[in-house]
Amino acid sequence: MKILEIGRDPEQEIEAALAPPERPSTEAVEEVTREIIADVRARGDQALLELGQRFDSPNLTSIKVGEDEFEAAYEKVQPRLVGAIRRARANIEDYHRKQLHGSWIDVRDGCVLGQIIRPIERVGLYAPGGKAPYPSTVLMTAVPAKTAGVPFLIVCSPAQADGNTDPLMLVAAREAGVDAVFKVGGAQAIAAMAYGTTLVPKVDKIVGPGNPYVAEAKRQLFGIVGIDMIAGPSEIMVVADETADANYIAADLVSQAEHAEDSRCVLVTVSRSLADTVLTAVRRLRDSAARKEIISESLSASGVVIIARTLEEAAQTVNRFAPEHLELMVSDPWALLPLIKNAGAIMLGPYSPVPLGDYAAGPSHTLPTGGTARFSSPVTVDDFLKKSSLVSYSKDALREIAATVVDLAEAEGFQSHADSIRIRLSEQSAPGDQPSAPNASD
Repeated sequence: MKILEIGRDPEQEIEAALAPPERPSTEAVEEVTREIIADVRARGDQALLELGQRFDSPNLTSIKVGEDEFEAAYEKVQPRLVGAIRRARANIEDYHRKQLHGSWIDVRDGCVLGQIIRPIERVGLYAPGGKAPYPSTVLMTAVPAKTAGVPFLIVCSPAQADGNTDPLMLVAAREAGVDAVFKVGGAQAIAAMAYGTTLVPKVDKIVGPGNPYVAEAKRQLFGIVGIDMIAGPSEIMVVADETADANYIAADLVSQAEHAEDSRCVLVTVSRSLADTVLTAVRRLRDSAARKEIISESLSASGVVIIARTLEEAAQTVNRFAPEHLELMVSDPWALLPLIKNAGAIMLGPYSPVPLGDYAAGPSHTLPTGGTARFSSPVTVDDFLKKSSLVSYSKDALREIAATVVDLAEAEGFQSHADSIRIRLSEQSAPGDQPSAPNASD
């Protein structure tokens, strides 16, 4: 891991170390993705099967998971893991239920204004499965969707080498209320959910992270289907003072680095002594880790230690980086929290590590990456809701505001907009002139 010190090293070097990576999509990725999307659109399920056999498993014989596979999954998964999934699901549901808010209507002076909030009708979830299955991603996207009231929910995830879906993934999907699971991965999964095939239903929105081809397919298909975000490499930033436990910090950096070779791990500390101790612990944990090669490449390519002069300066560094995950490992994390403006998930104190949030605390672990926490948020129930505005004016209320509308319309050069108001006020009042408010619970 590279060590940089604020006030000593050039500001440009620190900025470069914190800058989000360039979008991995190259012309080659764009072109391959475009070809895959066209192929799925033209040949449907046959294309999905052939692409799955080429990219995921030559043993793939069907793309839809049958009921017998779900039943077999429960036989294969240990009861304690089923219990773990159920407890995590309960925590996730409890957290997201608190985010729900209802439709509303305001009636006054002949005006009815309001907002109707309804769940999206059909949602597709993407769960990665290239390096390992991620049942946690199924829970962290499906449970908020079902909590929001989404009536129809599917999951697409790559097949394993044997042509089947990981049993734990299927248990997670069933426990989360998913309606159907398809053994389809990569850009072809996004295309299938966006356009629909004979087997894979067309959805209204797609949620979930994936590899560069998945990200590129989401980018190309945005507008044809709703997209949650274009996810990048996973990130962690730890802010620590001299009271922090170096072994805890090292364990958390290494745990994030094992995601993938492009994971980004940053420590910001006001203690050079702590930084040195953490680096020693990181090397020890790295050398004994099961995914040693991935961790080594991640830390070598993107691992950074930044020495700040004050915790206020450390907070400024956080806000520039806008990390996906942030750990505040300082003596009083709650006092530092008001200075933090940009972060996807904020973990406070020594006993709140990122893996707790990844699996079971409750908030979704699908978070903004690449600095996008400056303007975007984690997946919540709002990602699965749509809102409609309500406007109903009486003739008297329209007359009272008419001059405002006419003046603004004519200032923009839209004479017909202004005439749309005038024609209503030149007519005799019609029956039913006064609006009434329906029940806002629709």
